[in-house]
Amino acid sequence: MLISLDIRDVLIIDRLSLDLGPGLNVLTGETGAGKSILLDALGFVLGWRGRAELVRQGAAQGEVTAVFDLPPGHAAHAVLAEAGIEAEGEVILRRVNFADGRKTAWINDRRVSGEVLRDLSDHLVELHGQHDDRGLLNPRGHRALLDAYAGLDLAPLRAAWVAQRTARTALAEAEATLARAAAEEEYLRHAVTELDKLNPEPGEDASLDARRRLMQGAARIREDVAKALAALSEDGAEGRMRDAMRWLEGAADKAEGALEPALAALNRALIELSDAQAGVEATLHSLDFNPAELEAAEERLFAIRALARKHGQIPDELGSFAAALRARLAAIDGGTAGLARLQKSLTEAEAAYSAEAARISTARRAAAIRLDAAMAAELAPLKMERAVFATEFAPGEPGPEGTDAVTFTVATNPGAPSGALNRIASGGELSRFLLALKVCLTGDTPGQTLIFDEIDRGVGGATADAVGRRLKALAQGAQVLVVTHSPQVAAFGAQHWRVEKRVANDQTLSTVTALDAPARVEEIARMLAGDTITEAARAAAKALLQT
Repeated sequence: MLISLDIRDVLIIDRLSLDLGPGLNVLTGETGAGKSILLDALGFVLGWRGRAELVRQGAAQGEVTAVFDLPPGHAAHAVLAEAGIEAEGEVILRRVNFADGRKTAWINDRRVSGEVLRDLSDHLVELHGQHDDRGLLNPRGHRALLDAYAGLDLAPLRAAWVAQRTARTALAEAEATLARAAAEEEYLRHAVTELDKLNPEPGEDASLDARRRLMQGAARIREDVAKALAALSEDGAEGRMRDAMRWLEGAADKAEGALEPALAALNRALIELSDAQAGVEATLHSLDFNPAELEAAEERLFAIRALARKHGQIPDELGSFAAALRARLAAIDGGTAGLARLQKSLTEAEAAYSAEAARISTARRAAAIRLDAAMAAELAPLKMERAVFATEFAPGEPGPEGTDAVTFTVATNPGAPSGALNRIASGGELSRFLLALKVCLTGDTPGQTLIFDEIDRGVGGATADAVGRRLKALAQGAQVLVVTHSPQVAAFGAQHWRVEKRVANDQTLSTVTALDAPARVEEIARMLAGDTITEAARAAAKALLQT
């Protein structure tokens, strides 16, 4: 609910404070007194797009502050939370328009963008009037209004839409993947056959290269190793050392122990010599190879390296590369079965979405019948009993909200063609249609302040009285602010303000005055009689206020 509106230096308003209450709040005044400026100022602080410049002539800046009361659970709390703003009870909106055109806005002293203000305003204020393109006159919002009236839960439908879209995307991606793989099937089969035939092992390139180099060097070093082995054998160092040991052992008895150290050392040397001889002999044996073995090793090594170059891989990764190619072939071979499963999933998802969309459509059509009947009941007291309101359906583009395109249409007279609200109805008729529709839809946006801008234009007498009664009824569950020229409507107000112009220091200024009971009589009498207020007009005003 809008608690207060404070305006500073906006157009022809220098200082103005307006404290509003629940129920029906009425603004009256002569044409041009500044009633529309109040709505311009409110729209400015709510971030609506309106006049480009609002600063009063000669002022450095114009400023508007609006205070709203937010009960717990109000939808505006979600917008505030997303913007990182904490609010309990009251929320204060303040926006400044500087003389150079700059605009700055705050919510509870937290600086915000105009977009945040507009998002918040969708849950705070709803404007209805002959030029309203944000609410009931916008056909793009009629389906949502009907859904709110019907109390429909669209969550299952939205979930079915997401499931269908997900299934369709998965099938399309699988088809694209299979098409790409099928285009290279011949290459894949040839490459896998080639790799499987060679079957390279990790590390095989390095081991083959080392073996090849060893065999290539064997011929060059084998002769020297053989000579070394001969030098260490019985005919060489081993034999000479054994002869020396035999001679020393024969002389040891007569040497009184002097040869014992030498004999021990010689014995150790023979042991070491034996180990060296065994190592050289093993090496010589390893250097024995079949020339065909070298040829085979070189042939396999060159084949592995050629295949690695061909596929742009390093030799040790040829095995994993082959596994990846086999997986792509398997995808091709199993692709048809996979596509069949995905197609089945899509068919099931489409059927589920269609069933849920049909259920919602049926519920919408049932709600539309109730809404059309409710509108007929509301239009009769507004002196439009011959008018026909109809909720029309047409096939719409399937989406998360279903397949229905919904439009509210009217025919002002029996037999006349029906059409969109803002194209068929005249000014006065349009106002009454909007009021009736809002009365029927009340409760769809709880906690909002409803503003009706001269919604009673073009009507008078009993019709104006009916409009006033409907506004009063609507205000019982919401805060309603109405700008009116109708005394019958003004008489139903719970709070009443008069807007008027005055000239001070050669400047035209607009003021707003809260009216007490006697002042209300005078204002309504003025609305009835014009400039000259008669006692008869006062009596008529009192009669209206007592209804």
